[in-house]
Amino acid sequence: MNSWRSLLLRIGDKSPEYGASSDFKDHIDTCFAALRRELDHSPTEILDFLLTCAEQLPHKIPLYGTLIGLINLETEDFVKQLVEKTQTKLQDALDSGNCNGIRILMRLLSVMMCSKVLQPSSLVAVFETFLSSAATTVDEEKGNPLWQPCADFYITCILACLPWGGAELIEQVPEDIERVMVGVEAYLSIRKHTSDTGLSFFENDYESRKDLSDKDFLEDLWDRIQVLSSNGWKVESVPRPHLSFEAQLVAGKSHEFGPISCPSLPNPPAVPSSVSIGKQKHEAELKYPQRVHRLNIFPPSKYEDLQPIDRFVMEEYLLDVLLFLNGCRKECASFMVGLPVSFRYEYLMAETIFSQLLMLPQPPFKPVYYTLVIIDLCKALPGAFPAVVAGAVRALFERIADLDMECRIRLILWFSHHLSNFQFIWPWEEWAYVLDLPRWAPQRVFVQEVLDREVRLSYWDKVKQSIENAPGLEELLPPKDGPNFSLGAEDGKESNETVLSGELNNMVKGKAPVREIILWIDESVFPINGLEVTLRVVVQTLLNIGSKSFTHLITVLERYGQVFSKVCPDQDKQVMLIAEVSSFWKSNTQMTAIAIDRMMGYRLVSNLAIVRWVFSAENIEQFHTSDRPWEILRNAVSKTHNRISDLRKELLSLKKNISSAEEAAKEAKADLDAAESKLTLVDGEPVLGDNPVRLNRLKSHAEKAKEEVVSLQESLEAKEALLSRAIEENEALFLLLYKSFSNVLTERLPEGTKALHELKSAQADEMVVDPEEPSSMELDNENQIPQNSESNGEKKGSAYKVGEKEQWCITTLGYVKAFSRQYAAELWSHIEKLDAEVLTEDAPLLFRSAVYSGLRRPINEA
Repeated sequence: MNSWRSLLLRIGDKSPEYGASSDFKDHIDTCFAALRRELDHSPTEILDFLLTCAEQLPHKIPLYGTLIGLINLETEDFVKQLVEKTQTKLQDALDSGNCNGIRILMRLLSVMMCSKVLQPSSLVAVFETFLSSAATTVDEEKGNPLWQPCADFYITCILACLPWGGAELIEQVPEDIERVMVGVEAYLSIRKHTSDTGLSFFENDYESRKDLSDKDFLEDLWDRIQVLSSNGWKVESVPRPHLSFEAQLVAGKSHEFGPISCPSLPNPPAVPSSVSIGKQKHEAELKYPQRVHRLNIFPPSKYEDLQPIDRFVMEEYLLDVLLFLNGCRKECASFMVGLPVSFRYEYLMAETIFSQLLMLPQPPFKPVYYTLVIIDLCKALPGAFPAVVAGAVRALFERIADLDMECRIRLILWFSHHLSNFQFIWPWEEWAYVLDLPRWAPQRVFVQEVLDREVRLSYWDKVKQSIENAPGLEELLPPKDGPNFSLGAEDGKESNETVLSGELNNMVKGKAPVREIILWIDESVFPINGLEVTLRVVVQTLLNIGSKSFTHLITVLERYGQVFSKVCPDQDKQVMLIAEVSSFWKSNTQMTAIAIDRMMGYRLVSNLAIVRWVFSAENIEQFHTSDRPWEILRNAVSKTHNRISDLRKELLSLKKNISSAEEAAKEAKADLDAAESKLTLVDGEPVLGDNPVRLNRLKSHAEKAKEEVVSLQESLEAKEALLSRAIEENEALFLLLYKSFSNVLTERLPEGTKALHELKSAQADEMVVDPEEPSSMELDNENQIPQNSESNGEKKGSAYKVGEKEQWCITTLGYVKAFSRQYAAELWSHIEKLDAEVLTEDAPLLFRSAVYSGLRRPINEA
């Protein structure tokens, strides 16, 4: 990497490029000197790289802004081009709905204004453009209030600029910025308060009741800006390096920023209905999502030295680093621990990462990314961060009963993975008291599922060794036994099934063709023994052959899939097949899930058969005590959804290819026509047509181009047919899934239950926490143990009081909400049918409320 590039990239960091100096002024002087030498030789490269650095390392924007200001003193034309390119990028980001691009470019504009590169009036003009668009959007007559998420985003962008440029704006254009602030306040008075219904981390009716009095994200940011204004716009977390060069920067020419326009939004539904309104509102929330939902894990005392605006700025820094360095986990961790602030922020960093990991409906990146970042942060800050993470785990564990089901599963997966990277070390004795809780108590189930996942990531004896300080927890470990092969010879006696299994085993070992095995089943097994025996022999024998490893299993399914298909051709028999697979791997949830998932992938079992099996009597009884049936159901629904997503991506790609191919065919035809109409001299006589060799080559090229278009169009038609079929399958899946949910909840919900807190009321009465007492989230400073826990593993307070039937209902309703939220986009496309066939008045109110909550549909419509 060229030295100037390296200096630009590493400015503000402790790095070899800048020697021992950590002073921002020294860094800027050094980098500017290098850039000044290169400006005459590589102006375009510098401009592009400088903007890229500002966009992808936005926590360094104040440094880049100061550099731009210094360059402006040397070459105004270069900076003018940079401002123009920034304007083009901002307009492109607005047109494409690139929220992160808009937000960061607005911050860059604010900093360039501070460095005298941009006229303050130009920045105010951008603010007013956003303000005007937002006000129009929420206007009932002129706009479309369903797109309030877009309007809120524009106002957030304005307010988010003020920690970086508010002081200069107040100083230079006080009347203009005051006009903007009045406009923002007016907007806040006419917009609708947004609720976190369906997206909150904790399932708590009491919190949802007070939701209307709580401030949403934009109202909270406005309050923070008001406090900032009253404090004289001083922000400790935002470096202001331009002040060190103020005497020089004032001599620079301030440039104008070209006008921008906000894209027009869709019109309101022509025929307003709860469905059409809900669909468009969902579309708006998908396109303009709220960037952060705060997960308040730690008590306020951990942030007492932090100003309100500093929390917002730090969240911006942390989220930006997570966003732009998502492919470089070590660089990400390095930048996160080296942010340009003078105070400690480990607790805020942990809280921000966990809020992203547990964000609903899904995190911005795959959960494993956050796992790796947390691991690297623990290694980068060994004396501080591991204890903070442990404190977060304990705090979340204390509230696990209220934690959303989707968040709970993510927390289990993260925690088991995290421990596997640190020798599975955890003070399990603190949680030994869960053995005294009912088997359906959420804390007990959490520990059980974490241990199960740990065994998957290691081996049984290793995990048992890790809990030696709480040996009683061995009861919660999964069984150590392997496959449950039931057709082996007992006491030297061989049953009929054992004999048949031995014959099949010999045929497989002898590499008999699949046709021969099917013929043997048709002639010698099924007619004499019937379906149940045939199914048991085939499944048990083939799975036993494939039980040595995952690879063996895949080989068996690939090689003998036709045998399974022959024995189980319809849905009823596939349900029996899945039950037999589950019986064979009853001691190993992971292999059960893998086998069923692969069988679905090879179309040996349908997704409908899996749903029917999950809702069979045996599995229903496990809904509140094990993740086993839910894992298999999640896999089936996810696989179905992914098929549709993949087909849609393939269709988009094909349409682009067709467009390119048509353009190429058009050009080839034009070249051929031009060649054919060209007059050439042959033996001194004019002849119509180009050189025959070239003409033949052009004809061949034109024909191939035309054939390519036809081939791609045929592929498109085939993919469209597959997508249509997949959508029909998806509709059938969701109808069966929600009918099954409705049926089991109708049978089990206590009569007259209208609210979730009625099921939790016993818990609410028994486990209420005195607000004056230390919160369970407050941690002992030395060993980070909750101050209200007992070191011998006994928990103070009463046992879990929610009954088994009530807990079953709470858990199942939690999954209804989780599935509805995760697949909201698909459900909205089938909502008319769901409303007509499932979400009727006969369905339980709590079931309908859970579905509506997941879809972010007004609960009163339920």
